[in-house]
This record gives sequence, structure tokens and C-alpha cells, in this order.
Amino acid sequence: MHCQRALFMMFAILLLAGCVSTTTSGMRNPLKTEEGREQAVDAYVDLGKGYLRSGTPERAKTPLKKALDIDPDNTDALEALALVFQYEQENELAEDYYRRALSTTNDPRVLYNYGGFLFEQARYAEAYKQFELASKDTLYDSRSRVFESLGITALRLNDPVKAKKFLVKSLRLNRDQPLALIELAELTYTNKDYLASRDYYAAYSDLIRQQDARSLWLGIRLARVFDDRDTAASYTLQLKRLFPASPEYQEYLKTGGQ
Repeated sequence: MHCQRALFMMFAILLLAGCVSTTTSGMRNPLKTEEGREQAVDAYVDLGKGYLRSGTPERAKTPLKKALDIDPDNTDALEALALVFQYEQENELAEDYYRRALSTTNDPRVLYNYGGFLFEQARYAEAYKQFELASKDTLYDSRSRVFESLGITALRLNDPVKAKKFLVKSLRLNRDQPLALIELAELTYTNKDYLASRDYYAAYSDLIRQQDARSLWLGIRLARVFDDRDTAASYTLQLKRLFPASPEYQEYLKTGGQ
């Protein structure tokens, strides 16, 4: 629906522009006015984002380029093109568009997405910096995800103390974050805080449909700690059936099934 609205707006603008050459009624080309240009840019950006959301990023390029032809510094268009090229694994182009977007704004959404791009490249220290900048906007409506990303990045940087602090803060803002919960379950298990680990693990299990190999293996180890043989057997069966080639199942076999 959103994409259809954007198409209608764009076509309406084009039709209005066409009227200039076919009528003498005094109608002006809307692209000659600041308001008209802003509306055209918004329509092109909405269309491009619609293609991104629908899983056809390649088709997003044309309307986003048209938006930048009108407003070369439009943050939304620059960021959207960065996402397109990130999806296509054109990393140099993606970084260029992210940097261009951030030259005009400190929008936490752009900082967060750029941090995610850097994390994908295993550039963890740089990603951490972008997430940290994004976290400073206390009104950002996805701030819990920023702290979750800070925590996970801190783990990649071998700083479990900071990781735990950020993940806990993330859950204070939004309890329904499976990734933060499983990371905290692992961290507290490693620190032998088994009660806390069990609580985080239970909250994680309530949020997801199917556990992966990593979480099943943690569930088995926790069940052993609390001598819950039925749960351990159930998780073991799932791990063996669903993930027989996983490192976690191999680790289970190394323990002799104990």
C-alpha cells in the first residue's frame, strides 16, 4: 500500500509537469518550487524504500537516483542506496553512500545501519564507535537494538564486562530481544551464575519457535546443572535430529553424552 501511494504521488508529479508543455493555463512545473521538489524527492525515496522492503533492491536504484538528482544531499536517499549496495555486497559503494549520508546528519538510524555494515565486515572497533554514537540519542525509538549491538560487538572485541552491561541495558529498554537474552545466558553460564543463566535462557525460549544448535547445547548443559534429565534428553534429541553436523553436537559427543 505504501509503495502504491508513492507511485501515485510520483505519477501525479509527472502528470503535473507534463501539463506545463500542453497548456497555457499558467500551471507551473512543480519541480520549479521548493515545495514541489521536496514532494518529488519524498515520492522517489518512498518508492525506492518500497522496493527495498519488497525484496527487489535493484529496482530501488532508479527512483533513489532521481531523488538525488533533485537533492544530492538527501539523507534518506543516500542511506537507502547504501543499503542497496550493502545487500548487493558492493562494499565500497555502500560505504561511500553511508559516509555521504553521515556528512549531512547524525541521525541514529543511519549511524546504526552503518555500524551494522561495519560489523558485517568484521570491523568491530569501527562498528562499536558508530553504535556508541547512535546510543547517545535518548529519543531514538530503536535504542534497545543499539545497546544490543554494542553488547555483541563488545563480545567480538573480547570485553565481556562491557558486553554484559550493554546487553542488560538493552533488555531494560525492551525485554523481547532473543539475541540479547541468549548472549546473556551464555555469559552468565560461563561465569557460573547458573540461576541467572537459566532465567535468561527461559525468557529466550519463550520468544522463539525453534532453537538453533547453540541454544540447544546451552539448554542441555543447564539441564545437567539442575539435574533435569527429561529436559536434557529432549534437547539432546532435537540437537541430534536437526543439527547432527554442528560443532555443538560434536561437542556434545565429546562429553560422552554426559
